Amino acid sequence: MTQALFRDTPYARDCTARVTRIADDGALVVDASVFYPAGGGQPGDSGTLRWDGGEAAITDTRKEGATEVALILAQGAPAPAPGTEVTMILDWDRRHRHMRVHTALHLLSVVIPLPVTGGAIGAEKGRLDFDMPEAPEDKQALEYALNTLIARDLTVSDNWITDEEMTANMDLVKTMSVKPPMGQGRVRLVRIGTTDEQIDLQPCGGTHVASTAEIGRVRLGKIEKKGKQNRRVSLHLD
Repeated sequence: MTQALFRDTPYARDCTARVTRIADDGALVVDASVFYPAGGGQPGDSGTLRWDGGEAAITDTRKEGATEVALILAQGAPAPAPGTEVTMILDWDRRHRHMRVHTALHLLSVVIPLPVTGGAIGAEKGRLDFDMPEAPEDKQALEYALNTLIARDLTVSDNWITDEEMTANMDLVKTMSVKPPMGQGRVRLVRIGTTDEQIDLQPCGGTHVASTAEIGRVRLGKIEKKGKQNRRVSLHLD
């Protein structure tokens, strides 16, 4: 099992870990990781790996089975042997932008309270697809509402519930195509606001900023038709 430092301490920029084994495709499985493995629409992290006598670029991070994380080396890069202690150095600027976009998309699902059919997160922009038969009449009003929520400097926090509690509260799930990761005994919920003044609460395994003000101002891009009842709404970091 890989210790999920990316989730426990999402603002950590580096860590010491140990290579536990080499995956079949050459990726390095580690016992702890500040690098987020791709999932839930959020890309895998990149950065640098250093060890005694060596250094390599990490171009991507992925899940290895249900409980492990694997680092993908740049093509032709040297690889430390299993058992080697390594230092992982995160490309923080890229990750922090992912965190800002991801949290902004949670708020977008608040100002557009419709079922979500898909989504993607990037370092400059992100998007959600909605079950939306007709395009909204006033995109500027949506953008204003979104930026108003961001400017409120709302706290972003998480907590865990059991699989059984998740099953009993499936109305918290906004995505139609992606179900919360169950089977490990517990599910992580991300809350925006407080229990007394809750703006959003939904299951999510990704990384987020600690406060909405950290997102900064965003602007909405095109609202594109992607099917009979599907509309794609993009947002961009300013």
